[in-house]
Amino acid sequence: MIAEVSLRATGARARRRAIVNAVMHVVLGLAVLAALIPLFLIIAVTIAEGLPAMTIEFLTSTFNFSRRVQGGGYLHGLIGTLYMGGLATLMAVPIGIASALFLTEFPKSRLAGPIRFFADVMTGVPSVFVGLFVYSLLVRQIGFGTFVGALSLAIIMLPIIVRSAEEILRTVPGDLKRGSYALGARQWQPVFRVTLPSAASGLTTGVMLAVARALGETAPLVLTALAAQTIVLDFQGQGQTALPLLIFREARGAFAAGQERAWAGALELMALVLLLSILARVIATRRASQ
Repeated sequence: MIAEVSLRATGARARRRAIVNAVMHVVLGLAVLAALIPLFLIIAVTIAEGLPAMTIEFLTSTFNFSRRVQGGGYLHGLIGTLYMGGLATLMAVPIGIASALFLTEFPKSRLAGPIRFFADVMTGVPSVFVGLFVYSLLVRQIGFGTFVGALSLAIIMLPIIVRSAEEILRTVPGDLKRGSYALGARQWQPVFRVTLPSAASGLTTGVMLAVARALGETAPLVLTALAAQTIVLDFQGQGQTALPLLIFREARGAFAAGQERAWAGALELMALVLLLSILARVIATRRASQ
């Protein structure tokens, strides 16, 4: 005769699994908290230090030539950041997503391995080496300017876009493409009408990670864009500036007025990246839902 066992009864193994599960929940929660604490501290300190100097004059005027004196702003740095960041995005995003599509559509190609290898290597290369490369290749021939600065940022963005876009494109179910082929679609049609729209939200996140990385770079711009004291709209041939360059220049100074502007510039850069990320996600979500 088989003994009846209540469904509510738990054995030793079940209790042990429940204890391990609870312990791992606590450990993972503490790990997340440990990762978020530095982030919150950075945001809080930047807001506390930069908000008092974030005035209308700071947002609408250019550099104060005297670092000792209060006043002046980073308008030329904001315009330079948007100018070079926009050009870098236009250069890096199409090449990066096209490379990721190649890696996912033709994974057995002989070029897939080298492309993936160089993308992984370039992700870990210090940004100052990128600046040195562009300086030796172009700056010595055509001079400092917006284009060479944007090119250095695009090189930094490219491997991030390639690797993140490849992983995101792999999450698109293969049944969607096979269904398109069954309906008579050509090989290129599912890519543009199924794969990319399905992965639009994730691709936007990957692109914004690359943009955020590029907009905060200083070392390559020192060697390519150089600097400027006013608003520069020239494509090439005249030095350009950016928020990271101005922040670096004044943060290392000994004068309180310059350090206050540096904190305000850091807050402005943080707000710019956040605003661009939100705007890009909204646009991608709307297009994906259409």
